[in-house]
Amino acid sequence: MKTVARFLIPVFALTSCGPLSMYYQEGASVSRVQTETTQCQVQALDDAPVATQVRQGPPTYWPGRTRCDGRGNCYRTAGWWQPGQIYTVDVNKGLRDRVEAQCMAAKGYRPISLPPCKQRIKASVPAARTTQFPPIGTESCFVKFDDGSFQIITPGQTG
Repeated sequence: MKTVARFLIPVFALTSCGPLSMYYQEGASVSRVQTETTQCQVQALDDAPVATQVRQGPPTYWPGRTRCDGRGNCYRTAGWWQPGQIYTVDVNKGLRDRVEAQCMAAKGYRPISLPPCKQRIKASVPAARTTQFPPIGTESCFVKFDDGSFQIITPGQTG
């Protein structure tokens, strides 16, 4: 369980108020899904390694200004070019994500994204960490706990 919590804490730090995105298979244990996700991520990294490219955005031209004095004499200052911002891109990221998704699909998982539960739903269900994925529906949502674990709730379902 400590390994599961250690894996989920960084995930929830990034998704504290937003949706929870994960791979899902009804009845599968959360720890098994996490283990197989890691295995697929490692395989994807082997098949589509990080390929960082340094790129530069387009330059921007700032035209000069026209200035006039009180006597009506005008002159124009010179314009200048500002170089584009330099940034890096992993050109294999999209491919790596697809390889991971294909690997997880081959194991019977599908990606899902659940919204956080509203306060009234949280209050109506006793807190219980999800260790095995329950059936989900269009109304399913999640509650996160301080240790990084979560609870999936589907209003109207018991158990």
